[in-house]
Amino acid sequence: MRVLEMFSLKGKTAIVTGGGRGLGEQIAEGFAEAGANVVVCSRKLEACIEVRNRLEALGVKSLALQCDVTNPQDVQKVVEETVKAFGKIDILVNNSGATWGAPVVDMPFDAWEKVMSVNVNGTFLMSQAVGKVMIEQNAGKIINISSVAGLGGIDPRFMDTIGYNTSKGAIITFTKDLAAKWGPHNINVNSIAPGFFPTKMSKVTIERGGDYLKDVTPLKRIGTNNDLKGVAVFLASSAADFITGDTIIVDGGMHTS
Repeated sequence: MRVLEMFSLKGKTAIVTGGGRGLGEQIAEGFAEAGANVVVCSRKLEACIEVRNRLEALGVKSLALQCDVTNPQDVQKVVEETVKAFGKIDILVNNSGATWGAPVVDMPFDAWEKVMSVNVNGTFLMSQAVGKVMIEQNAGKIINISSVAGLGGIDPRFMDTIGYNTSKGAIITFTKDLAAKWGPHNINVNSIAPGFFPTKMSKVTIERGGDYLKDVTPLKRIGTNNDLKGVAVFLASSAADFITGDTIIVDGGMHTS
């Protein structure tokens, strides 16, 4: 196989949670550009429909489905609808996420639970349901979206989000362990730890500390709409067949500061 062919996703089927906006939309677009059929799902169906229409204009097939990743019934419906439409699931991107900003001593417990439920429980539920299909296929790629916030402690003056940071650290460990569990089934499990990209979730942080972010980032900028999808396509493709249990940091070098 020639090297560029290794990055093709032609004929593959991917599910992207939180695919109606932000990083999920960027990843879904990258998959479609590489030839994959893409199922985009999130709590807001209208946003997913808009993305689906743009993806189909690229010449692939796409589904838009409503899904709360913390609801096992919603998760199972997405899996069933995907298999019904395409007959298989080759790629899963666990991208749905939530955050909550508050000092540790003031953070409401229900807010902590919401963040952990979406970010950790949702990743588990989607992986479990899709994994059953992938194990039967004896093939699959799972990509979990973590964050540089999950790599260590962060100054609260900049990012006072202990629930989010904790959940993203958990995703990195979950990725390693699931890779060990499902490697024998020819399922690759990796994660991406993005830095700061202009999304709805990061808007306040970037507005508050944009100059600081650029100053501590060796490349002196925040992420763009093209900086994540190439890494996602790589991990979803046969070019990454011998990579599992790893986390690729995409932050312009900020973690080195």
